[in-house]
Amino acid sequence: MKSAYERAMEKFGSAPIAKLSDAQKKQIAELENHYKAKIADREIFLDGQLAKAISANDDEAAAMLRRQLVSERKTLGAELEEKKEAVRQSGKK
Repeated sequence: MKSAYERAMEKFGSAPIAKLSDAQKKQIAELENHYKAKIADREIFLDGQLAKAISANDDEAAAMLRRQLVSERKTLGAELEEKKEAVRQSGKK
Protein backbone atom coordinates (compact mmCIF):
# COMPACT_ATOMS: atom_id res chain seq x y z
CA MET A 1 0.00 0.00 0.00
CA LYS A 2 1.34 3.43 -0.97
CA SER A 3 1.51 6.34 1.42
CA ALA A 4 -0.15 9.65 0.67
CA TYR A 5 3.31 11.09 0.08
CA GLU A 6 4.13 8.45 -2.56
CA ARG A 7 0.81 9.04 -4.31
CA ALA A 8 1.38 12.80 -4.33
CA MET A 9 4.87 12.35 -5.77
CA GLU A 10 3.49 10.13 -8.54
CA LYS A 11 0.76 12.63 -9.29
CA PHE A 12 3.10 15.60 -9.54
CA GLY A 13 6.02 13.70 -11.04
CA SER A 14 8.46 15.07 -8.52
CA ALA A 15 11.65 13.41 -7.42
CA PRO A 16 11.82 12.23 -3.83
CA ILE A 17 13.01 14.80 -1.34
CA ALA A 18 16.59 14.23 -0.26
CA LYS A 19 17.23 13.63 3.41
CA LEU A 20 19.45 16.14 5.16
CA SER A 21 22.21 15.12 7.53
CA ASP A 22 22.21 16.42 11.09
CA ALA A 23 25.14 18.71 10.19
CA GLN A 24 23.18 20.16 7.25
CA LYS A 25 20.12 20.69 9.43
CA LYS A 26 22.30 22.48 11.98
CA GLN A 27 23.87 24.69 9.28
CA ILE A 28 20.46 25.60 7.90
CA ALA A 29 19.14 26.41 11.38
CA GLU A 30 22.18 28.62 12.02
CA LEU A 31 21.65 30.40 8.70
CA GLU A 32 17.98 30.98 9.48
CA ASN A 33 18.83 32.40 12.92
CA HIS A 34 21.55 34.62 11.46
CA TYR A 35 19.28 36.02 8.76
CA LYS A 36 16.38 36.39 11.15
CA ALA A 37 18.64 38.59 13.29
CA LYS A 38 19.85 40.57 10.25
CA ILE A 39 16.26 41.23 9.16
CA ALA A 40 15.25 42.24 12.70
CA ASP A 41 18.24 44.61 12.89
CA ARG A 42 17.26 46.31 9.63
CA GLU A 43 13.60 46.49 10.69
CA ILE A 44 14.49 48.16 13.98
CA PHE A 45 16.74 50.68 12.26
CA LEU A 46 14.32 51.49 9.46
CA ASP A 47 11.31 51.59 11.80
CA GLY A 48 13.15 54.27 13.79
CA GLN A 49 13.87 56.21 10.62
CA LEU A 50 10.25 55.76 9.53
CA ALA A 51 8.96 57.08 12.85
CA LYS A 52 11.15 60.17 12.44
CA ALA A 53 9.88 60.73 8.89
CA ILE A 54 6.25 60.33 9.97
CA SER A 55 6.68 62.72 12.91
CA ALA A 56 8.23 65.25 10.52
CA ASN A 57 5.25 64.78 8.15
CA ASP A 58 7.63 63.72 5.39
CA ASP A 59 5.39 61.37 3.41
CA GLU A 60 7.91 60.95 0.60
CA ALA A 61 10.68 59.82 2.96
CA ALA A 62 8.26 57.51 4.78
CA ALA A 63 7.21 55.87 1.53
CA MET A 64 10.86 55.48 0.50
CA LEU A 65 11.72 53.86 3.83
CA ARG A 66 8.80 51.44 3.53
CA ARG A 67 9.97 50.45 0.04
CA GLN A 68 13.53 50.08 1.32
CA LEU A 69 12.37 47.79 4.13
CA VAL A 70 10.46 45.57 1.70
CA SER A 71 13.43 45.50 -0.66
CA GLU A 72 15.90 44.59 2.08
CA ARG A 73 13.62 41.82 3.38
CA LYS A 74 13.43 40.35 -0.13
CA THR A 75 17.18 40.65 -0.66
CA LEU A 76 18.05 39.04 2.65
CA GLY A 77 15.42 36.34 2.08
CA ALA A 78 16.91 35.55 -1.32
CA GLU A 79 20.43 35.39 0.14
CA LEU A 80 19.19 33.02 2.82
CA GLU A 81 17.55 30.72 0.29
CA GLU A 82 20.70 30.65 -1.85
CA LYS A 83 22.84 29.71 1.14
CA LYS A 84 20.35 27.07 2.29
CA GLU A 85 20.31 25.56 -1.18
CA ALA A 86 24.12 25.48 -1.19
CA VAL A 87 24.03 23.54 2.09
CA ARG A 88 21.45 21.14 0.64
CA GLN A 89 23.56 20.60 -2.49
CA SER A 90 26.71 20.00 -0.47
CA GLY A 91 25.21 16.72 0.74
CA LYS A 92 24.53 15.40 -2.77
CA LYS A 93 28.20 15.03 -3.72
